[in-house]
Amino acid sequence: MRLAVLSDIHANLAALDAVRDDLPKVDEIWVLGDIVGYGPQPNEVIRRLQELGARSVMGNHDGAAIGTVDSAWFNPDAAAAIHWTAGVLDDNARAYLAALPEVRRDGELTAVHGSPREPIWEYITDAAIAADNLGSFETRLCLYGHTHLPVIYRADGPQMLVVAATPQEPITLDASRALINPGSVGQPRDGNPLASYLLLDPEAGHAEFRRVPYEIALTQQLMRDVHLPRWLVERLSIGR
Repeated sequence: MRLAVLSDIHANLAALDAVRDDLPKVDEIWVLGDIVGYGPQPNEVIRRLQELGARSVMGNHDGAAIGTVDSAWFNPDAAAAIHWTAGVLDDNARAYLAALPEVRRDGELTAVHGSPREPIWEYITDAAIAADNLGSFETRLCLYGHTHLPVIYRADGPQMLVVAATPQEPITLDASRALINPGSVGQPRDGNPLASYLLLDPEAGHAEFRRVPYEIALTQQLMRDVHLPRWLVERLSIGR
């Protein structure tokens, strides 16, 4: 089974459509949460995912937008954006977000937004945190997002190896357990503003990170039009 793994779209339709246009033939599309928040087109992004038949999990911004996740820990810009998002979501979008599970499991794969230990909020930012999460999922692979940083943490005995997410260079996955982050479609934070996603064939043991250009200026103008915070607009150009 060949998967496209997307995360942290953040209501950026131009980025999502660029990824869609870049996709080779895949069997399924999985989305690791934070579908909305920050960006200017939450309803349009959700409709696009429905058209694509994507299988998604809940992110903290998704829950905050419909009031099921506490946004008290959001920074002021994130809080302002989620307040705006909550006010513009249509009935279809609200129903879609409300139905998202926190954890999805299928065969060798577990999918979460934050971490298997804390699916909504925990950030896996280093090998030590990744190692601490190995006991919180039973499958060989765990797919997660939330940090907006593409990376693979692969178990090697008691250690966790960091596998760099070099784009367009296939990575061979062995039988080891691993946690894999595809990076962010709609708001990359690794210094590269191109949309990031992952192609994954868990049965063949192949993974490939891909980076895709999109109309950043279009998304930025749409954000300005609805008066979203300036830093959220500017950061798209620099991938931070």
